[in-house]
Amino acid sequence: MKKNMGSADRIIRILVAAVFAYLFFAGIVTGITGIVLVILGSVFVLTSLVGFCPLYTIFGLKSSRMKNNQAPE
Repeated sequence: MKKNMGSADRIIRILVAAVFAYLFFAGIVTGITGIVLVILGSVFVLTSLVGFCPLYTIFGLKSSRMKNNQAPE
């Protein structure tokens, strides 16, 4: 698995996941919507830790920087 997420993308995902967790655990968002936010936040954290997003692969996106000697894919 090649990393396809840059540092800024990973940080933004972690921050969004933290906001989702806060909204759910503070009781601001409850029910099905809250559960969906927690699951989505968990996916954001997981993909941030791994540095790979499967949806980016499907859509041909890449937010990571290329190395100097590497040609674009």
